[in-house]
Amino acid sequence: MKKIMKVLCCVALLMCIGCSSKSYLDPDNPVTVKLWNYYTGKQLESFNALVSQFNTTVGKEKGIIVEVTGFGNVNELGESVLDAANKKVGSKEVPNIFAAYADTAYQVDALGLVQDLKPYFTDKELSAYVDGYIEEGMFHDALKIFPTAKSTEIMMINMTDFNKFAKVTGAKLEDLSTIEGLCATAKKYYEYTDQMTPTPNDGKAFFGRDAMANYIVIGLKQLGHDIITVSDSGKATLDFDKDAVKKLWDYYYTPYIHGYFKAEGRFRSDDVKLGNIISFVGSSSGATFFPEQVIVDDENSYPIDVKVLEAPTFKDGEAYAVQQGAGMVVTTGDEAHVEGSVEFLKWFTQQEQNIKFSIDSGYLPVTKDANQFSAIEKTVKIESNLMKEVIQTSVDTVNNKKLYTTKACDNGATLRTQLENCLKDKAETDRKTIQKSLDNGQDSNSVFAQYDNQDNFENWYQETYKALKDIVG
Repeated sequence: MKKIMKVLCCVALLMCIGCSSKSYLDPDNPVTVKLWNYYTGKQLESFNALVSQFNTTVGKEKGIIVEVTGFGNVNELGESVLDAANKKVGSKEVPNIFAAYADTAYQVDALGLVQDLKPYFTDKELSAYVDGYIEEGMFHDALKIFPTAKSTEIMMINMTDFNKFAKVTGAKLEDLSTIEGLCATAKKYYEYTDQMTPTPNDGKAFFGRDAMANYIVIGLKQLGHDIITVSDSGKATLDFDKDAVKKLWDYYYTPYIHGYFKAEGRFRSDDVKLGNIISFVGSSSGATFFPEQVIVDDENSYPIDVKVLEAPTFKDGEAYAVQQGAGMVVTTGDEAHVEGSVEFLKWFTQQEQNIKFSIDSGYLPVTKDANQFSAIEKTVKIESNLMKEVIQTSVDTVNNKKLYTTKACDNGATLRTQLENCLKDKAETDRKTIQKSLDNGQDSNSVFAQYDNQDNFENWYQETYKALKDIVG
């Protein structure tokens, strides 16, 4: 009996220890948590309103005051954080929380200034978040970036012009579910518009895309390759598989030089507005910029309807989609400031607050339960049919596809810049040269034969591979 009582006492003691966790917060002596972000417009307005709500409720109760400092853009914020981390003359003190993409977080973490958040969450708490979002923030089995709002990519189409095209050619929206079908449709659209005038080779482009780096990274992943893998020691290894890259080339460079794709404006929504293209793939967070009309010239324009689809994938590839969007990083500090930072992030990502912020700012919530259209509709009123389509399509992408982003590594930002420009610049430069040759009356078959060949790809591939290898090391 005594043995049983002793065992029960030990169990009770262990349970007591497991249930108790000392708080370093004091409502009578609140800590000020300094938070830096880069939000602007509606996103900043929504964020500040929620911070105010926190400060007057949970923050007041527990002894936490969140103080927000805004920067003009993510690059300015990143530079300011790194200046502070490196104690550059004239810089401010490192904030308790800052918004960051993986590359900035990785650099600050290398200085030993990023707090591991994993011990502050139970496995059950972490399992409530979308798995890919948590995985993105893990550095060497430590949670260094906490998800607060995310986005993916969607396809948007000017249906006013698509319907005219479809009526004549039989084109179908279903064909746009694959990259192969998209390219075939774009060729058909170019030929359809080319026949509208007696001038040869003046057809219009069908498609464009923002974020070329995403096309390469996600395209390779769909075809079975991680462009970089990062070991536990932090060493990155490049996988720029030639066969897979050739497929990326065939389904972007080739249609681009033939005039089926186009990219002239700063964003592809600008190209839709000017009538340069009628469809594009871009971030779900930028959907509100899709134009309501096409401007033909200074005096003429016409209204357009829009349709939202999931971004196309390679026909025989795995169903991967990009996940993007900055998270929040908590810096090392005393127990009270770290605890206060974590308490705010937990509160901010609760369903009601997170849905409100995400939808207000054009992003997606970060928990599994919140990424349901029914939950979103119950929480906020969605004013426009367009936003309903955007949200529904984005949520479907998150729930039905595998989300992917590259792991942080040394020179990660430089690597992404190279991926953003390597194929895009090549396609744009060659298309301009080709267009001049066509305008001068040269035979189209012989002109395209100079560029659409294996040697051209091989030279570009070797040059690009070397540039990427030099970055990754």
